[in-house]
Amino acid sequence: MSEIIKQEKKLNRNELQKLQSENYAKRQNYRQEREELRKNLKHVRIDQEFLTNDKENNDNDKIELPKKRFYRQRAHSNPFSDHRLEYPISPNHMDWSKFYPYYYDEINNKMNKQVTIADIGCGFGGLMVDLSPEFPNNLILGMEIRVQVTNYVEDRIIALRQQNLNNDSTNYQNINVIRGNAMKFLPNFFQKSQLEKIFFCFPDPHFKQRKHKARIVTNTLLSEYAYVLKEGGIIYTITDVLDLHEWMVKHLDQHPLFERLDEVFEKNDKCVEIMTYSTEEGKKVERNKGQKYIKCYKRLPNP
Repeated sequence: MSEIIKQEKKLNRNELQKLQSENYAKRQNYRQEREELRKNLKHVRIDQEFLTNDKENNDNDKIELPKKRFYRQRAHSNPFSDHRLEYPISPNHMDWSKFYPYYYDEINNKMNKQVTIADIGCGFGGLMVDLSPEFPNNLILGMEIRVQVTNYVEDRIIALRQQNLNNDSTNYQNINVIRGNAMKFLPNFFQKSQLEKIFFCFPDPHFKQRKHKARIVTNTLLSEYAYVLKEGGIIYTITDVLDLHEWMVKHLDQHPLFERLDEVFEKNDKCVEIMTYSTEEGKKVERNKGQKYIKCYKRLPNP
């Protein structure tokens, strides 16, 4: 009897290895196909003229939304590591036309708009997708440090733009994502007082005390956020970790350039409503019936 059990266990292990191997090959093939599509389309203005001129798209087949299971990645990333990121030496050297080609004026060789809303650590892009129709006149940028997660958001935006070409109210031309480390290079991307809103949605809590220096809200970083945020601009924070919430509130309360907004603002502000339910992490907390902690702060005038 024991020999039979051993053979069954061995067979199960072999089947599992085969299944894992097949899944790995399937994931790699899917990523390769998406990468080719991404290289061709992520910096292209996707509109009716583009589809008409593109012989491969004469049938106007819709690009499918990416499947998240093929973009597996660790949940956390060390912000102090060398991730070999590309970043401009100054905001003046940033070419935004690649990210928002719909708003690039080819005749005058300049952008018609600037990025004014930033989602730091945007994850899988749920917040940006929901903000897009609410702020059609704003350019919204997500910053994400993880490679595969950034790839997913890029593929998601490409598909949404192509699927909504005939939608005048929501065409998702005003959102995009960049792989970047906001803790190191935020002033390299944005001019002084350029942003109107900054979102920190369910950031990495870094539970261990020795890791607290890696939290996205610190005294030093808040001064950088104040630099790129215009007077009257808003910082939005949301987390399901009470300790992190208290940490962010403590540091924001202590900073001289930020003022806490009251619960009346939080109850009536559309952005608070959107960020509470739109992100993938927020939906997960909702399914698990967890608690969400929210606080918003206004950028004060310079003393």
